[in-house]
Amino acid sequence: MLKNLQIKVSGRVQGVGFRYFAKCQAEKLNIKGFVQNQTDDSVYLEVEQESAVLDKFIAWCKNGSPWSKVKSIDVKVGEVKNHSQFIIEV
Repeated sequence: MLKNLQIKVSGRVQGVGFRYFAKCQAEKLNIKGFVQNQTDDSVYLEVEQESAVLDKFIAWCKNGSPWSKVKSIDVKVGEVKNHSQFIIEV
């Protein structure tokens, strides 16, 4: 069953390739949605896929890109929007 998660990742996650690597990981797992930087220096992701796949993506988010330092991650269940691809939003 398709599930929507809204993820906020805080720490050193901007300017370190987090969005690019998140897109690569999402495409590898066939996850749809988007990622964008926030004004509070966090990164926001909205992702859709089966629960087991999303669990793998959350595990990746806890570490992030090679240069990021994730301090916290907040995950909420959202409403499925049937995203057609995964994009980096500006």
